Amino acid sequence: MPLLENYALTHLNTFRIAVKAKLFIEIFSEAELSEIFSNPVVKENKLLILGGGSNMLFTKDYDGLVVKISIKGIGVKKDGNDVLVTAGAGEVWDSLVKYCVANGYAGIENLTLIPGTVGASPIQNIGAYGVEIKDVFESCTAFEMATGQIRTFSKADCEFAYRESVFKGKLKGQYIITSVTYRLSSIAKVQTHYGAINTELERRGITTPSIADVSEVVAAIRVSKLPDPSTIGNAGSFFKNPIVDQSVFDVLLSQFPDMPHYPAPDGRVKLAAGWLIEACTFKGVVEGNTGTWKNQALVLVNHGGATGQEVYRFSEKIINAVQQKFGVILEREVNMF
Repeated sequence: MPLLENYALTHLNTFRIAVKAKLFIEIFSEAELSEIFSNPVVKENKLLILGGGSNMLFTKDYDGLVVKISIKGIGVKKDGNDVLVTAGAGEVWDSLVKYCVANGYAGIENLTLIPGTVGASPIQNIGAYGVEIKDVFESCTAFEMATGQIRTFSKADCEFAYRESVFKGKLKGQYIITSVTYRLSSIAKVQTHYGAINTELERRGITTPSIADVSEVVAAIRVSKLPDPSTIGNAGSFFKNPIVDQSVFDVLLSQFPDMPHYPAPDGRVKLAAGWLIEACTFKGVVEGNTGTWKNQALVLVNHGGATGQEVYRFSEKIINAVQQKFGVILEREVNMF
């Protein structure tokens, strides 16, 4: 379990930004976590916990220790019609989705093809097509860096909100998630109302979809809209969908009657960031080595050789344009380093 110096991170971030870490180590078990955190080098350096590298943008070399979490394993416990699926934090998220769909465990099929690892799923409260992790989350185990203890977090403990959790808030930088347990079901209650799922099911002549059907349709929709990180660097959705008060939305709708919108908690309204960006004529724009994806303005891409600073500056232009046209401030979904 050696500490590696001046380690290239290009292959460990889906934006494919060419940066290096001062120090790097890969962890495969909770025991290894305890061991590395007893090393004084950890206390001497700032720390970055890395999963799949799918929701981040490096704007410079990382002057500290990067800890790559690669804890694997999937376990299943049945509780009546409920199925408790526990996965190691280092499991690839989409591999877990495929495993669950293949075994008839319903609940996360709408989250097909989301990049990243299991450990990031509660941190970000990942979501897509009307489903979020909070809908199926049971608990997670996490390593407390200050004490070396393993703590179990319940759903309530995690304080989930839209793309938020306690791990991005008051407990940020204090815990490393080691495993996550999801409460799924052997009885499917498919969610097809969001986005283009129903349209694609109808096109395929499917009237009573299974979770496999939903997963396949979601995959097809995502592939048609989103670039493959293995062929072009990107971090998926770069911005959050903004949530505004009803009064703000009423004014916007009077000016832009075709504006897509969705109900949000507390009587507020969620807007489609991609639509706002496209309305500002940024869809498919190429600027230097970066730009927006040709099929989805919400996704910023690395056309080859882009620096993190270049991507950041381009995102600033988008934020400013949307604010000027709509009076809405976009918030980046990616983590900046």
